[in-house]
Amino acid sequence: MTQTCPECEGAVALAEPVRLSEIAECPDCSTELEVVQLDPVALALAPEIEEDWGE
Repeated sequence: MTQTCPECEGAVALAEPVRLSEIAECPDCSTELEVVQLDPVALALAPEIEEDWGE
């Protein structure tokens, strides 16, 4: 399955079956994307992982 990158509008290939919260990387702009909806499939920018510094 192929979806459009919300950042650069490039084609992003997703492995079947697509899963909610799956992370994919755009081959054109290297942006990490997250599957946020399944029907229809929608991608959004993946949240940045922040360090908690032991908190």
